Amino acid sequence: MNEKKILITGGAGFIGSNLCEYFLSKDYEVTCLDNFATGHKKNIQSFLDHTNFTLIEGDIRDLKTCQSACKNVAFVLHQAALGSVPRSINDPITSNDVNVSGFLNMLVAARDNNVQRFVYAASSSTYGDSESLPKVEANIGKPLSPYAITKYVNELYAANFKQTYGLDTIGLRYFNVFGRRQDPNGAYAAVIPKFVKQFIDHQSPVINGDGSYSRDFTYIDNVIQMNYLAITTQNIDALNQVYNTAVGDRVTIKEMAEVIRSTLSHYDTSIAAIKINYGEVRKGDVPHSLASIEKATKKLNYIPSHSFQKGIEEAIKWYWKNL
Repeated sequence: MNEKKILITGGAGFIGSNLCEYFLSKDYEVTCLDNFATGHKKNIQSFLDHTNFTLIEGDIRDLKTCQSACKNVAFVLHQAALGSVPRSINDPITSNDVNVSGFLNMLVAARDNNVQRFVYAASSSTYGDSESLPKVEANIGKPLSPYAITKYVNELYAANFKQTYGLDTIGLRYFNVFGRRQDPNGAYAAVIPKFVKQFIDHQSPVINGDGSYSRDFTYIDNVIQMNYLAITTQNIDALNQVYNTAVGDRVTIKEMAEVIRSTLSHYDTSIAAIKINYGEVRKGDVPHSLASIEKATKKLNYIPSHSFQKGIEEAIKWYWKNL
């Protein structure tokens, strides 16, 4: 088995395409599996002619496709999922099909093909109604949405596959990831790219609630670092764990919107005058999100490279050029 051959599911998505780009730059052989339900061909267009890049257009809900994609692969970085709390509330069945049944297909395929390590995208939504801050991996509450339930089930299945079949896994609980290539369009767009686009288009963004809810916004480069550490660590104690993938700091939604407006106003001074509006609190939203990154620091030697401020400046620079 080639130690530098990896499979990235959801590789045409926001996080997945950034992982593809990074690991190609590190001379890995990268296979991307995507059905383009939420990912975009444009995200991987520049890799299609790369000698170390292979695209498989397929769905993780099909076991045969998963089996084929996992052949001769040393590591799986499983990013494929249907994100968004509101989407899962509107359509819990499809979210479950993709996030649970699809996840199980990938675990089975990884097991059957003797994959060395299975690293997967977990979620901070798993903390649910737990009010304790910062969020520590061992202490979770009850999930507040179908999406959160699916991501918690992923963690249970991963632990069971180690116990039952000996498959090594690492779960990365992503905290509000943002950055280049994150899609600002659609009903389920994440808040940062959505607000960036609205300000650029001279539209007033609407905050759900009074803006006091807070998030541990995490720039994409921090997430890339955690995925890299997860597949390269030689620390046996680091395996078969879940880790907060975050900065360890929080920003209120109101502050986030104001920082975006202020940063964009350097490119277009008229943006500074755009009003921020407020609406109803959204169902399933966790009030506050702040991660402890102590476990990741201790076991994986993780040190975030980007604060929220540094990340938002880089992200806005990318959006200004590409929107």
